[in-house]
Amino acid sequence: MRSFDALVAEGASVPTEGWDFSWFEGRATEARPSWGYARSMAGRLAGATAVLDVQTGGGEVLDFALQAAGPDRAPLVVATEGWAPNVAEATRLLRPRGVPVVASADDAPLPFADGAFDLVVSRHPVEPHWDEVARVLASGGAYYAQHVGPASVFELVEYFLGPLPEETRRHRHPERERAAAEAAGLEVVELRAERLRMEFFDIGAVVHFLRKVVWMVPGFTVEAYRDRLRDLHARIQADGPFVAHSSRQLFDVRKP
Repeated sequence: MRSFDALVAEGASVPTEGWDFSWFEGRATEARPSWGYARSMAGRLAGATAVLDVQTGGGEVLDFALQAAGPDRAPLVVATEGWAPNVAEATRLLRPRGVPVVASADDAPLPFADGAFDLVVSRHPVEPHWDEVARVLASGGAYYAQHVGPASVFELVEYFLGPLPEETRRHRHPERERAAAEAAGLEVVELRAERLRMEFFDIGAVVHFLRKVVWMVPGFTVEAYRDRLRDLHARIQADGPFVAHSSRQLFDVRKP
């Protein structure tokens, strides 16, 4: 059984660029939504002509979908990303597929003309900017996205931060997002939501997760939370994996 210090040091040293979570194999698990977003996105890519992937991360999901779509993929595919290390990672991955990656801050207007795309996709945007999505979509175009839902992984978040206000827990509620999409002039064709079991098998996985998904515990560092990490390490050793639940929602939206 590895020591607390060894596990924490490992979790603190692993690079965090991109959205490849393969390092967690054997260290943590997360159930996947029943709709299989990346594969279903591939089907959408095969039926479109001009596609925008918003906040592509390291480009891994789009790369998978492009491979799955094969030669039937849309002839024009563009991605945006706001975090510089991910821009570099996504460019490395997507350039060979003919996909330009545009550096664009997550809260900035999308740097494209009105009606430029017949399909906009996004997996886990920081915030969905519905007005901008509506603007860049052509009439009859679609927005197909998987969002993070309310109170996602809050068992872990509240372990470190303590109980959060109910308003914080309701942030990203699917019905609020539906209302915001409709206020932007979009039609929500389908909205599905699921809560999915997660397990963390060692404290190194917890450290790496909180370094990678930085908005979970803002300002997280090992030094600031060493005592809580040590207590959680002891809890995992005594009781088994730390269990939390992610929250995911699927939006299939149309512009009339």
